Amino acid sequence: MTRVQQWERRTEIPLLLLAFAFLVAYAIPVVDERVDRDLESFLVVVSWTVWAAFALDFAVRLWLAEQRGQYARSHWYDVALVLVRMLRPLRLLRLLALARVMNRSASSSLVGKVTTYAVGVATMSVGLGALAILDAEQDAKGANITTFGDALWWAASTVTTVGYGDLYPVTTQGRFVALALMVVGIGFVGSVTASVAAWMIGQVNQRKDEPSNQERHQA
Repeated sequence: MTRVQQWERRTEIPLLLLAFAFLVAYAIPVVDERVDRDLESFLVVVSWTVWAAFALDFAVRLWLAEQRGQYARSHWYDVALVLVRMLRPLRLLRLLALARVMNRSASSSLVGKVTTYAVGVATMSVGLGALAILDAEQDAKGANITTFGDALWWAASTVTTVGYGDLYPVTTQGRFVALALMVVGIGFVGSVTASVAAWMIGQVNQRKDEPSNQERHQA
């Protein structure tokens, strides 16, 4: 195990908890625009603190890496996530920080459990997608996704590739969110379908291998 992997194992749970704190700090002002100003200021502090923790985590991993240049190039998405926090017009992409940390945790703890992992990713995608689309759409002119309930319904129908068309994004940011959810949805449906098919084939093969009652009596 490399030094980077050892560090990731030690920081996995703390970063996951910070990621959830980041989600709460991001979600409250989006869902409730009338949030108290003092609370909003506190949530901003929480958001920046979590970002600083993510940045420190990447800096430590980069320092521990044997070939830092190659590590930075192969983990360009971590560099982007650190820099995105500085760019207010791209604030929707901050949610990728949560997705990145949760993905790292799930990948190490759910190896081989494809269905559980796929369902977890889909659930997370619906929640994050709903927040992201509401953030992008709720104040836009002509928007039809203006409540969190609408956002959840839209995200669920999009990630499952149903797409009723009753709700749809009207902003450029919202359409990028929709595109990301469509890609996740295609992968989710494919993973679940493949997992169910593999389970059914395994059940059939297991029954074929089991001796019949008559064979057991004869034995």
